[in-house]
Amino acid sequence: MLTWKEALADRMPPELAREIDIYETQIELKRQGKIDDKVFAETRLRRGTYGQRYDNGQRDDGTGPKELEFPDRSLTKGPETLWHAPGMQRIKIPFGGLTARQLEVLADLAEEYSDAICHVTTRQDIQLHFVHIEDTPDLMRRLAAEGITTREACGNSIRNVTGCPLAGVCRAETFDVTPYAKATSRFLLGHPDCQDLGRKFKIAFSGCAENPCGLVFMHDLGFIARTRVVDGHEQRGFETYVGGGLGAVPYQAKLYDEFIPESEILPLAQAIARVFARLGEKKNRARARMKFLVAKLGFEEFRRLVEEERRILPADDAWTAFLSGVRAVEAAPVIDGGVPGGADIDAGRFEQWQRTNIYRQRQPGYVVATVTLPLGDATSFQMRRLADIARRFCGDSIRATVDQNILLRWVREADLPALYAALEEIGLGEPGAGSIVDITACPGTDTCKLGIASSRGLAAELQERLVARSIHLDQAVRDLHIKISGCFNSCGQHHVADLGFYGVSRNVGGRTVPHFQVVLGGRWDRNGGAYGLAIGAVPSKRIPDVVDRMTERYVRERNKDERFQDFCARIGKRELKALLSDLMEVPAYDKDRDFYSDWRDPREFTLGDLGVGECAGEVVSLVEFSLAESERRAFEAQLLLESGQVEAADHMAYSAMIEAARALVRVQYPDLRDDAEEIVREFRTRFYDTELFFDKYAGGRFAQFLFKRHEDAQRRSFSEERVRQLIEEASLFIEAAHACDAKLASRGVMPAVSSSGDDPARVQ
Repeated sequence: MLTWKEALADRMPPELAREIDIYETQIELKRQGKIDDKVFAETRLRRGTYGQRYDNGQRDDGTGPKELEFPDRSLTKGPETLWHAPGMQRIKIPFGGLTARQLEVLADLAEEYSDAICHVTTRQDIQLHFVHIEDTPDLMRRLAAEGITTREACGNSIRNVTGCPLAGVCRAETFDVTPYAKATSRFLLGHPDCQDLGRKFKIAFSGCAENPCGLVFMHDLGFIARTRVVDGHEQRGFETYVGGGLGAVPYQAKLYDEFIPESEILPLAQAIARVFARLGEKKNRARARMKFLVAKLGFEEFRRLVEEERRILPADDAWTAFLSGVRAVEAAPVIDGGVPGGADIDAGRFEQWQRTNIYRQRQPGYVVATVTLPLGDATSFQMRRLADIARRFCGDSIRATVDQNILLRWVREADLPALYAALEEIGLGEPGAGSIVDITACPGTDTCKLGIASSRGLAAELQERLVARSIHLDQAVRDLHIKISGCFNSCGQHHVADLGFYGVSRNVGGRTVPHFQVVLGGRWDRNGGAYGLAIGAVPSKRIPDVVDRMTERYVRERNKDERFQDFCARIGKRELKALLSDLMEVPAYDKDRDFYSDWRDPREFTLGDLGVGECAGEVVSLVEFSLAESERRAFEAQLLLESGQVEAADHMAYSAMIEAARALVRVQYPDLRDDAEEIVREFRTRFYDTELFFDKYAGGRFAQFLFKRHEDAQRRSFSEERVRQLIEEASLFIEAAHACDAKLASRGVMPAVSSSGDDPARVQ
C-alpha cells in the first residue's frame, strides 16, 4: 500500500513537501530523545500542532483522561505513540477563503484523524481536536495537496492573515481587499525576517471602517481600504494601524498612517516585523506582544524605527508583483444558470432565515448566505454535503468568518428557496446569524489547557434558551452580540461584545466554584471600536439570569434608537453592578450543589473539604474580606474613570492591587503594616520569589502588574487609555490572588479569620 507521501508526491508544492518531511524527522528525533523539549515545542507549534486538555473539563484530580474511540485510519501507523493524549491541529485559512474540494478534504481528515468535527475559529482558521501527533505529517501532506498549509498557524510567528469575508461583494467597501490579504499571507509565510519573533503577530484587512468584518483595531497590524485622487487618477491605499491586541489586557491599535499606497503594504509589514523581531521582548512572554513594544518605545519612536528600517530594506519584486491582478478577483458569478427548486419548505422559517442569514451583494441579483454553525462546529457529514451544496449554488466562493460561521457567496437570489431546503436537510438551516443567538465561544475547558470555565457549555445553554424564545425578543435585543472566553485571554473576543463573559473561579467554603466575569462597554462595529471592562464575577449557573436582567432592563428603559453601549454608559457601572449584585452570591454547598459544577459537566469543581469553625456568624477569612475589598476598589476605579477622574481612577486601581497583595501576605505575616512599600516588598519575598503566586499557565506575570505600577509611582503620567489598561491589570491581579488563595486552601493553609461583622483595615 502506498503511503500518503508517495501517493501525493506529484500534487504537493515542493517547498511544502520538504517542510513536512523535515517536521516528520523532528518527530522521530523527539521520540528518540534527541531533540530538546523546548525546541520541539516551538517546532510543532509553528506547524500548528498544539497540546490540548484531554479530559473534556476534568481537573488534575486523579480521575485520568476519558477514553475516545477513533475510526480506523486508511493508512496504518506504528504501535508506538509519542504522547498518550491526542492534541489539536490548527489549519491556516488565509482570509477564510475555501473551495468545495478543500471542504471535502477537511471532512475526510476530521473523520479519519479526529473526532469527525471541524471547528471554525475566531481567526477564520479550522481546528481539528483529538489528533495524534504521529498522524500530523500525513494530515499536512493531504492538506498541502489541496493548497493548504498549517505552517505558522501557531507559535511565535505571523499568524493567519484575516480579512473581511464580504470582500468583493460588500455594499460598503472601498475596494476588494482579498488580493491584498492573500499577497500579504504568501509574502510573510516563512519569510526570514519573521522567524525570530518574541510572540505571535496578527494582521487583518477590512474594506471599510464602519463594519466589524475585519476587526482591524484589535490587531498588531491592520489595514482599512482607502482611495485618494492624485493628478486626476484614483490611487488605492490603506489607512494603517499598529499595536492593537486583546489578550488579558487589551490595547487599541494606533493610527500609523492615514494612507499607505498599495505598493507599500508588503515592505511596511516586513519593516515592522524586523523592528519587532529585533526590539520586542523575548524573555518575559507576558510583555512580548507588539502592543507592549509600541507602548514601551512610544509611538513616534516606534514609527521612526520602522521608517528607518524601510529605507534600508533590499528591494523585492514580490512587493508589487501581485498588483497587476488585484482588480480581476471575482468580477463575475461562477454559476451561470438557475438551480432546480428544492423540497417543500416552511415558509415562515424560510422568511426568518432570509431576514437574518442573507446579505444582498452590491452586484444586483446575487446574495451571500450565512451558514450558521452552532459553537463553530460542523460534522464531517455536514462539511461534505456543504461542499456539494457550494458546487450547486456558488462554486468555490466560500469564506469562513471571525464569528465562526461559513459564507456562501455569489448565490443567485432566485435560488434561495432551493439553497435553504438543501441546508435544512443537513441540519445547517438555522436562522439568527449575527444576532444574539449566534454566540461566539472559545473551546474553554472542553479542550484548552488554559480554560478555567466552560465557555462552550455556557454558550450552548444560552443559545438553547434564547432560540426557544427568539420570536418574542425585542429587535434591539436580537441585534446584540454575546461572546464568551473560558479564561482572561479573550480568544472568544469578549472585550468587543455587547455582553462579554470570561471564565474565572472563586473559592467558596474550600470548594472551587466556576464563575464568569461580566464585561460591558465593548463595541463590535467600527472594526471592534471599543473595549469593555469587567464589572464583577457571577457564578456560572447564574449567567443566563444576567443576560435576562440586562436585556429586560435595556428594553424597558432605553431611549429611542439607543444602542446598548450608550444605554450602559448612561445608566452607569454602579447601577449596572447593583442590578446584578444578588446574582453574585453563591449558596452554601449543602443548599445547592448545582453551583459547584459547570454547564454541561456534572462533575464537581472541588478542592476538598476544609474544617469550618462556628461562632456568632459564618467564619470568614480575612483573605476573603480583603479580596472582596480589592474587587470593590477595582470597580470604584471604573466609576472614577467613567466620571472623567483619570488620576483618581489610576490610584484606586493601584490600591486594589495593594489590598489584594496584603490579603495574601497577612496569611503568613499577620502583623503586616498598612504601608504600600512594605506590602509590595513582603509580597515579592513571600509569594513571587517563592512562586506561590505562580500559575502553571500564566506563571507570575500578573505580579508584574503590581510591581510595575508600584515602581512607577513617582513618575506616573496619566491618560484614559493607560488607566483602562491598569484597571484590566488590577482585575487580573485580583483573579490571580483568588487562585493563590484557593491553592493555599487546598494545601490546608488556614488563614487568619474574622467574624462576619469585622472589617479589615484598609490601605488607600
